[in-house]
Amino acid sequence: MIEKYKGNPVIKPSDVKPTMEQYLVLGAFNPGAAVFQDEIILLLRVAEGCLPKEGYARAPVYLFKGGYACPDVVDFSLSDPDVTLKDTRGIVYKGQDYLTSMSHIRLARSRDGIHFTVEDTPFIAPHDETDRYSVEDARATFIDGKYYINFTVVSQDSWATALATTEDFKTLERKGIIFHPENKDAALFPEKVNGKYMALHRPNNSGFGKASIWYAESPDLLHWGNHKCIARPRNTHWESMKIGGGAPPIKTREGWLIIYHGKGDNSRYSLFCMLLDLDDPSKVVKRAEDPLLMPTEPYEKEGFFGNVVFSNGVAEKDGKVFIYYGAADESTCVAVTDVESLLSSF
Repeated sequence: MIEKYKGNPVIKPSDVKPTMEQYLVLGAFNPGAAVFQDEIILLLRVAEGCLPKEGYARAPVYLFKGGYACPDVVDFSLSDPDVTLKDTRGIVYKGQDYLTSMSHIRLARSRDGIHFTVEDTPFIAPHDETDRYSVEDARATFIDGKYYINFTVVSQDSWATALATTEDFKTLERKGIIFHPENKDAALFPEKVNGKYMALHRPNNSGFGKASIWYAESPDLLHWGNHKCIARPRNTHWESMKIGGGAPPIKTREGWLIIYHGKGDNSRYSLFCMLLDLDDPSKVVKRAEDPLLMPTEPYEKEGFFGNVVFSNGVAEKDGKVFIYYGAADESTCVAVTDVESLLSSF
């Protein structure tokens, strides 16, 4: 049994303070999740654009000077022949790309898993050329006394997966890029198997197939190898375009429980369960036929990008499993269940 919280969304864009006065919060969604002391902490993806200015196209940017990164705004006159509007999300000026929105990671805290207080300033924001355009979709995994946070970084070199660590959700140590472009939807396992760290990841596929879920191993969480494709999209209307991993795996008596997403007909995103072997997580034991969650509510079907439920954050607390998910690329919602219910979904 899984139940969407009746008070969803639990966090809306209006609940988040803009990074600077000229910014406008467009979305607070796709949160990673962690249990820290007696709180559930969400690592929100906060997408910001710029307040409108007549006669101009505006882009949020970060300026890097002397080892510091500062948010700013670049204005482009619409009468300038060198300005080209690619689509609703892009501006090209003299051959250089700019995005009309930029994301960072912001923390939100709760004691009951439902009511959250959002911090006023970014926790992880662009800091150099590797993440100049955005920091997105964090996952948090507790391993060996630290929280390992992996997230998508976007730059002129496309998107990649980076890693950072924290012990207190106040200080942050960046480890750099661990999966090179184009790769995202990475999730770290919370413990070693056969002496190795493990991860799921999703390299882009522009060749013969469709984007799928891959497995990798590492001796140190920085250097990854033994890559294997372990699950491909099925020929269904739920997964007709691609699939990708979600939150860090949950260890159960029956195997490693994965909640993954499928992108199907009409770009609709849904969530499914998959079970991996405990001793060899590169092997799929079970894969649910029916979605765990799908877009059914107005806040999931309508928004910045409608018909989307996307999860990269799950928290276990007080015998419950809180599945946090982005709805319509705009707000954060939660569905509540337990491990036994998830195992019975196959």
